[in-house]
Formats: sequence, C-alpha cells, structure tokens
Amino acid sequence: MIISHLRTAVLFFIVFALSIAGVARAQEKAMTNSPASTTLHPALFLVGDSIVKTGSGNGATGPWGWGSELIPLFDAAKIHVYNEGRGGRSSRGYIEEGAWAKILAKLAPGDFVILHFGHNDAKNSQNYPDRVTVTGNGDETKEIESPVTHQKETIHSYGWYLRQYVKDAKARGATAIICASAPRNTWVDGKIKRGLDGYAQWAAEAAKASGALFVDLNTLAANHYDALGKEPAAKYFFDNQHTTKAGAKLNAEAVVEGLKQLKDCPLASDLAPATR
Repeated sequence: MIISHLRTAVLFFIVFALSIAGVARAQEKAMTNSPASTTLHPALFLVGDSIVKTGSGNGATGPWGWGSELIPLFDAAKIHVYNEGRGGRSSRGYIEEGAWAKILAKLAPGDFVILHFGHNDAKNSQNYPDRVTVTGNGDETKEIESPVTHQKETIHSYGWYLRQYVKDAKARGATAIICASAPRNTWVDGKIKRGLDGYAQWAAEAAKASGALFVDLNTLAANHYDALGKEPAAKYFFDNQHTTKAGAKLNAEAVVEGLKQLKDCPLASDLAPATR
C-alpha cells in the first residue's frame, strides 16, 4: 500500500515537473518571438512598404507582401530574417516616423538590409499625408509646409533617402541591398509595364552612387509576369499594386534570383539548400 502511494506521488511529481518545464519553454518561445526580444545575428532586415509587408504580414487582410515569402527561402540556421516592412510608407516616411532608427539600433556588423520603396513616394494619401519625396536621385531639395505639423520642412529626392539608408547601414558594418520597385499590374502591348514611373531607374542610380548592391526586382519580376501572360498573371495580384500569396512568392523568388546574380554577395550563401 505504501509502495503504491509512493509510486503515485512520484508520478504526480514527474507530471508536475514536466508541466512546469513546458510552461517555461512556452514563455521562452513567447519572449523570443516578442518584438522586444533581443535580435539574433547575423540578421537580414527587410525594410520597405506594403509590397514587402502588408498588415500582419500573413495575408489576413487579403494582399501579401513578398517579405513573408522570402523568409523560408533562407536557411534559418545561418541567418535570421526580420520583415520590417510597413504599409503606406515612403522612403522618407519610414525614416521620419522613427522606424529606420529602430532598425539601426539593432544593426550589427555582418548584418544585411534589403531596401524596397518607391510605390508611395510620388504622392501623399489620406492615411499618410506627409510622405512625398522629390523625384529623381539628385541632391535637389524642396521646402514644403507639412500638412501634419504645419511646419516648414525641407524634403529630399527619393534617391537621396535611399543613399541615406545605405550610408547609415555601412556605418554600422552592415551590407545594404537596394531593390528596384516591383512592377504594378499594368500592361502595355501585351507586356507588364516596367520602370514604375522612373523609380526603378532612380533606385539603380542610388545604389551605384552609394556603393550598395542592387537587385533589379522590377525587371526580374516583370520577365516572369510576361512569361505568364496578362490573364494568368491576374491571379498574382490582389489589386493594381499589391500581390496575392502567389504574386508575393513570385516576387520573393525574383529577389533571390537577383541575389544569386550579384558578385561576391555573402548573403547568397545563406539561402536554404533547396533555394540555392
């Protein structure tokens, strides 16, 4: 009888201990996934607009950003990918609201940053009334009255802001990669329209001027859409600008295609075995 009670007590203790250990592991996992948790390195930060990350980033609101589809294409044992895209932001807006400063606080030598802007730089919107940049890649500026603060403000060109990202990343020992903006679902003479109204070219110029690596996502993705054809490609877009999961996957694979084409880009060696 005593032995039976002892066995019961021992079993209870084992179950209790396992339960406590399980809770501890769950808490540890929650802390690791928390935005406040310590960033793991080496890290790859995806910085951009809703084409990179839409809403929660999992397609819950309909459109998908290519950042969520890029993450599984990398080997998690070699590099930690953080999708820091924010919908509605421009190259200027992402900096001014402090989002870029938060990335800089986490950047460490050996990290990477992929930059993707351009879709929102041409004009303000109701939700983001203070994001417009000067067109081009030059050093020209424009003085405006902020519709938000009503204060005088000097704004720079799209390319100038991209060059600032690169400068900041390099100062922290990180590698910056500029992506030309992904194409919209606009077709001309049977081919998807390239260039994104000049932003793809300005991104290329900014990369060359700053010494950043460059992925011509606009052309690479457009080539794949052309191969699909206008009607089949329609299912890859949620609207004229945003993609479905299929489109996000196509764009992500085009980013990888571009990374593989870069000479001596160490990030390419961090791709998952099936992606290389």
